[in-house]
Amino acid sequence: MKILIIEDEEGLRESIEEYFTEAGNICETAGSYQNALSKISLYRYDCILLDITLPGGNGLDILKSLKDNNHPDGVLIISAKNSLDDRLEGLNIGADDYLVKPFHLSELKARVSAIIRRKSYNGSNLLVFNEITIDLLAKEVKVDKTPVKFTRKEFALLLYFIANKGKVVSKNAIAEHLWGDGIDMANNFDFIYSHIKNIRKKLMEAGCTDYIQAAYGMGYKFTAQ
Repeated sequence: MKILIIEDEEGLRESIEEYFTEAGNICETAGSYQNALSKISLYRYDCILLDITLPGGNGLDILKSLKDNNHPDGVLIISAKNSLDDRLEGLNIGADDYLVKPFHLSELKARVSAIIRRKSYNGSNLLVFNEITIDLLAKEVKVDKTPVKFTRKEFALLLYFIANKGKVVSKNAIAEHLWGDGIDMANNFDFIYSHIKNIRKKLMEAGCTDYIQAAYGMGYKFTAQ
């Protein structure tokens, strides 16, 4: 998962970042309104953790900007504001969930997972594509019920492909999703080819047809056709 943490309280921001990073996620952070606005205008995230009270502006205006531009990022508001009006306002603008501070990080993680599961995997922890079955909780891939081992990056890339099946995804989008926003400064993305080559080889050796197609000059597409 690629997550943006918009939170001005440094200690909390770092705790959340460390917790999700240790679980194998890519985390980006923003501590101010302007920094957050810049991030969401340039990059996309599986889920954004959004504080409302920020230096320089209101987090709800960031949420409005996401919705006005039809960006699909999931949004979980994390706020000390606990009135019914505050919660209703955030949810009515378009947030996917609202969690009041203080909270347990385990609950935060469960709510983030639920948002991503609803948005990308039809609400299920079990993702099925033809003979491929992926257990999102166990982080396990099976082909015709036989486990196939993938590295952490390969697993994340396979999930990204299946979540975007039928669509052409650019090398730049893949790189940002798997390595974070700073990767767009890289000179080339040849390392992506190596991961795709490994995924393709493991799937085909397990009995799959070749689902990954190169779209010349544009990127790659995961498709059964």
